[in-house]
This record gives sequence, C-alpha cells and structure tokens, in this order.
Amino acid sequence: MNRVPRKPLYTSEDLEGLAHLDSMPGAAPFVRGPYASMYTTRPWTIRQYAGYADAADSNLAFRRALERGAQGLSVAFDLPTQLGYDSTDEEARADVGLAGVAIDTVDDMARLFEGIALDRVSVSMTMNGAVLPVLAAYIVAADERGIEMESLSGTVQNDILKEFMVRNTYVFAPEPSMRIVADVARFVNEHMPRFKALSVSGYHFQEAGADASLELALTFANARAYLRAMRARGLSADAVCEQLSFFFGVGTDFFTEIAKLRAARLIWSSMAEEEGATSAKSRALRMHCQTSGWSLGATRTQNNIVRTTVEAMAAVFGGTQSLHANAHDEALALPSASAAQLACDTQLILQHEMGLCDVVDPWAGSYMMESLTASVAERARGIVDEIDARGGALEAIRTGWVQRQIQERAAATQARIDSGMLMIVGANAFIADDADDDAPACLAIDGERVRVQQACRIADVLRRRDESRVRAALAALTCAARDNASNLLALTIDCMRARATVGECTRALEAVWPRHDPASPNTTRVYGECRRDDDAWQTACTRVAQLRETLGRKPRMLVAKLGLDGHDRGANVVASALEDAGFDVTTTGLFASPMQAAQLAAEQSPDVIGVSSLAGAHRTLVPRLLRELAERDVRAPLVVGGIVPDDDALHLRKLGVSDIFTAGSAMHLIVERLANVIRAKQAVSAHARASVALGCHASAAFR
Repeated sequence: MNRVPRKPLYTSEDLEGLAHLDSMPGAAPFVRGPYASMYTTRPWTIRQYAGYADAADSNLAFRRALERGAQGLSVAFDLPTQLGYDSTDEEARADVGLAGVAIDTVDDMARLFEGIALDRVSVSMTMNGAVLPVLAAYIVAADERGIEMESLSGTVQNDILKEFMVRNTYVFAPEPSMRIVADVARFVNEHMPRFKALSVSGYHFQEAGADASLELALTFANARAYLRAMRARGLSADAVCEQLSFFFGVGTDFFTEIAKLRAARLIWSSMAEEEGATSAKSRALRMHCQTSGWSLGATRTQNNIVRTTVEAMAAVFGGTQSLHANAHDEALALPSASAAQLACDTQLILQHEMGLCDVVDPWAGSYMMESLTASVAERARGIVDEIDARGGALEAIRTGWVQRQIQERAAATQARIDSGMLMIVGANAFIADDADDDAPACLAIDGERVRVQQACRIADVLRRRDESRVRAALAALTCAARDNASNLLALTIDCMRARATVGECTRALEAVWPRHDPASPNTTRVYGECRRDDDAWQTACTRVAQLRETLGRKPRMLVAKLGLDGHDRGANVVASALEDAGFDVTTTGLFASPMQAAQLAAEQSPDVIGVSSLAGAHRTLVPRLLRELAERDVRAPLVVGGIVPDDDALHLRKLGVSDIFTAGSAMHLIVERLANVIRAKQAVSAHARASVALGCHASAAFR
C-alpha cells in the first residue's frame, strides 16, 4: 500500500537508456515472461490455497475444487502442524484445525489426498518450520499408494528465512534451519525431478507491510542466501536455480504490481548469472502469485470481489505461472464454499471470457510500464546492496534491521489509511449510513472436535506401530542432526514410514537444536509522526494526556499474542501507535500461553490488557486468560482485537471482555476507546472504594 512514485504523464524520453526494451519473451532477461508463448498456448494454473480442520474435510474441498476448474492444489496446514506439534501437545490445544488442516501422521496425509491422482495433479505445500516430517509424510503416503516420488509434481515452500522476518512459523534457529532447507533441496534434486524444493516468498513481506521494492529485495536476498547454502552442500548453481520458484503477493496498486512482477524476472536473471547459473532455465524466474489478503475489507465484503479481480488481472499482466485468488469473505474467517467457488470462477472468467490469454506481455513498450519496471528494479537492487553491506540476509535478521524496515512501512501505511490519505471504499471513504452490512455467514471450525478426533487417530497409530522400529528411526534422525553427514529428509522419511508423528520427529531434532526463542518485537515512532498534523489523532492523544494527569503516570497496556498465531503486523502497529499516543506498552512476544500472559500482567499491573487474535483461537484462549487473571486477582479490563466474528464477539462480551476491535478499526478510535475502558474501570474502582469507606464510617457510628 506504500505506492511507488509515478508521474502523471510518461513519454518516449522515459525509455531512454533502458537495456531490456528489445528483449523477447522466453529469452534473457525474461522481463516479458519465462516462456516464449506464455498464455497463448497454456493459461496460468489456477491453484487455490485451502485447508479445513480435518483431512477428510480438506479432501472433499480439494476434490470439489478440481471438479470445478482448479488445476492444482495448494495445502494450508494448521498452526500446530506448521510449528511441528502434534494435535495432542498442550501447546497446540487451542489452534488445532483452525487455520488449516491438521496432519500428525502418514495416515492423515493419506486421507488428505484419498482419490486424488498425485501423479497427475501438482501439489503445493505451504510448509517451512516442519518441512521434514510433513514432506516425508507426503512422499510415504504417495508411495504406499504405488506412486513413486519420481512421479510427484509440485512445490514445498521450505522458505525459512522469511519466517524469521515476518511470518514466524519457524521451529529451530536460523543456522540449523538452513541445514534443513539445503538437505530438502538436495534430496529433491536427486529423487524428485518434477518437484520444486523451494518457493522463495515475497507474499508474506507484502502482507506484513513491505512495499514493492522491499518485497523484491528481501525475496532475492533470501534466494541468494539459499543458493549459496545449497552450493556449499555440493549442488551446482544451475541445479539449485532450476529447482527454485518464487511466490509474490499482488496488492491494489495495479500498475506497480504489474511492474513488480516484470522487474522480478529482470533482477533474478542477472542475480542468478552472477551466482554462476548458466542455463536459460535456471535464469528464468517462475512464480506463483496470490491476491492480497491484507487488502480485504471486513465491512461491505462484496467490495473485495472487485479488489481481488483487479489484483488477479495485475498478476496475469505481470506474467505469473499460477495464481490463487482470495475469497471475498476471508477477512472474517475461512472462506465459505460459495465465496471460494466465486474466487475460482473469477480466474476462469479471466482465462476464457476476457481475452487476456491472447497476447504475450501486452504492456511491452509502454512508456509508463517499462519505466516503472526499471524503477522498481533499481530501488530493489539498492536495498539488496544495503542488505549486503549489513552482512547479508542472516545478519539483517539477527540485528532486527529487516523487521524494522517492514514495521515502519506498515505503520506508515496504517497512518495513511486512518487519516484518509489512502482511501478504502466502505471503510474510511464513501461510507453510506444506510448501507446493509453484507457480512456473510462465517465458516466455523470446531477445533476441540478436531483435536479429539486427531487424538484418537494418533492413539490408534501408536497401538499399531512397531515401537522399536520407531525409536531406532528417531535416534538415527537425532544423530544426523549432530553429525551433519546424513540427509535429514531421507531419515525423516524412514521415521514417518515407521509411523512416527510430526511432533516426535520435531522432538528428535530438538534434542540437538532447541526451539528458537523469538526476539521481542521492535517499536517505531513512525505512526505518530505520519499523523502529527491530523486533528483526529491529536484529539485522541489529548485524551491520553488527560488520562495521564488523572493517573499520575502514563496509562499502561499489555499487548498479548496468545497461542501459535505468528501474524504480528497488527499487534506491532497497535503497540507502536499506542506508544506514540502516550501509552506505556508492554508486549508478551509471540506464542505466549494464557498463564504466561497472566503472570506478566500480575507483575506489570497494566491498566488494560489487549489480546491480538487473527487465527480463531480466541474462543479457547481468551476464556483461559480470564481464568488465569482471576486466579492472580488481576482486575485490569481485557479487550480483544483482530478477526473476531460477530457470534464470537457476543460470547466474549458475555464472559467479561470490555471491548472488541474488529479488523480495520482506525487507530485514533482505538486509542479513544481504550481510554474510555480505563476511565470506566477507574470509576468503578473509585465507587468501590467509596462504598467501602462509607461502610466503615457506618460501622464506626454503631460501635
């Protein structure tokens, strides 16, 4: 949403000096596309991302999607699976099945793909931290159906560096995580010729707040780090680059998003060559795209249909090889069946009704587009150079530089939205008072039901397996983590074939590599600076100043991220903006338990506690937090912000939650409502003290 500067008028002078203008599709530097014919002979692949609770539910969704036009599958795993927990682990209890499908054993993976021809349907798996057991389970499940790994096609994301930058579904520290990435890539290179071992993601950077050039820069800095790590383990540059694919987000800045995808191919062609790649296949960037989830509005959700359609067109004009179009109700919960079908139909309409496949790179030669492509590429290369000067991607992660860059841009974007400088129709502009709220019925997942079912299935697997075989396989995996000699994926396949669980494989590696402890989030002063001349913001800050006079100190707030939800853009922006407004803010950091958050609240004595929830676990975690607070006699009011469906909001208010902030709430309104919550609590406390004093006085009068 941070738009690249553009001129109102471009002329032929803007093309002077651009070296890529005479290039052709399918030829270096591939700015016009990786293939000569592009969509004229074969449209992009429709690959809708999905995963629902239980493997059987997801299997049904996959089969329906294939019947209705999807041409490939993309699997969303639940957070426990992504983080290497079994559904029975206590840390996973609240998140099982909510953000995707729960996979604990090979048997779950077999149920997930039952009746689907894995030798003919390509499968993309968004898996990073727990890539070893999950990919191993997929390979074994296919093999036990008679489908050899050589026949499997698709991609596993395996992009761990971006997890440390934004998404946070890592398990181990960066160094051992890079070992896992390289071992997966080497195994796939040797045994799975139709499968790609690494999809380097820029999508999550955009979702976290990065602009187009920063998204490209971080993506390619990570890609180069992977390339060098894999070369150090014996793979050639061509072998690595031919395995790589890329994954980009496509937002609402239409012209810039097209230019970004064209610039991506321009940058990669030269970067791969600099790193030793020689073949055309290794220098030609291939990508998957997904329309922006962050741009989806939580009010007047049918407006999202338009947003998604235009974003999908930008991806097509940019030359993507496959595409996921978001459902219009995803800002509220998992997509409903009708919304998911409409998203798929949107792509089919673009492919078959609009003529978009008739011409290769229709923007070629455009004064504006070619100039913008070069501009985005130049800005991205400048950021890559800065990352190099700071010691490379791993060092930029360690120092927090990457996280700060993203958070500053996210805060600036939010400030522009809240001030009205960046218009969102139906949210901060063109709001009709009498407009019906078209929020659809949300697809609710009963996570506790899924957890109980998974526990029964795990117990059944444990009863049937050969324990000595499992112990030997897990011990071999632990040894391999120590000696750095054997391939970790090969040994994990042995473990999963013996019916070890995802959590057991993770714990076998934890014996050598402890789980990574995330650093505390950075705060910035960007939000307040961007709104320093804004009346609504200044009014909110005045309210906080008045509250400070009443309290005799800054009002204190504890911001909690509970459970396994690692999406922290909203929590970080809120924390930074509240500090700018005059609050004293403490955060729990990621993956806090209700007990840990309550203990911190008992120590810090906040005036208000806020829980950020984006993955649905608030239904379990907020009641548990309320109980933990009560046990410690912490009486600070509790508020919740994020994706909270109306029915959940009503339930939470009945339990005692003081206020709920839905996605898209303006920051100045959040500040004012928090001040009101604190004032209300103060008034109740003052009344209680007065009542006690009056009671003592009356008692003395009768003595």
